Amino acid sequence: MRFRLVAAGTRMPEWVNAGFRYYAQRMPRECAVELVEIPLGARGKSQNPRRAIEEESKKMLAVPRPGDVVLAMEVSGRQIGSEKLASRMQGWFEGGGDVLIMIGGPDGLGEACRERAALQWSLSDLTLPHGLVRIVVAEQLYRAWSILRNHPYHRA
Repeated sequence: MRFRLVAAGTRMPEWVNAGFRYYAQRMPRECAVELVEIPLGARGKSQNPRRAIEEESKKMLAVPRPGDVVLAMEVSGRQIGSEKLASRMQGWFEGGGDVLIMIGGPDGLGEACRERAALQWSLSDLTLPHGLVRIVVAEQLYRAWSILRNHPYHRA
């Protein structure tokens, strides 16, 4: 099984790339965390952001394969604690498919992405920069794995 973060945006600051790599590299091979970057849709003063969101959504929805569990990162989604995430991760291991996590761009995810998702997941009531979300999701996946393996990283 692997986790694929499908994220809008290809030009992240180095601290975002380094933070994501740090946690992705800590994950064992049996549940690797990979990043698939989708170019942002065209935005401008005279353009409607909905068009950019739709363009990004189409590209994101082309990534899942049959059998993938799809999650959408949404501010209005369901907040899940680390232990509950670990429990879900165990179920994903048993299901045998990959888990795909969609992270929208500056204007969020399109409706089609939210509808495709089995779960809309929120990290917080706060609105976080989409680059930071990559890091936090990778860290929480590592934390959930550490809970399942009784690794000392997670000390509740």
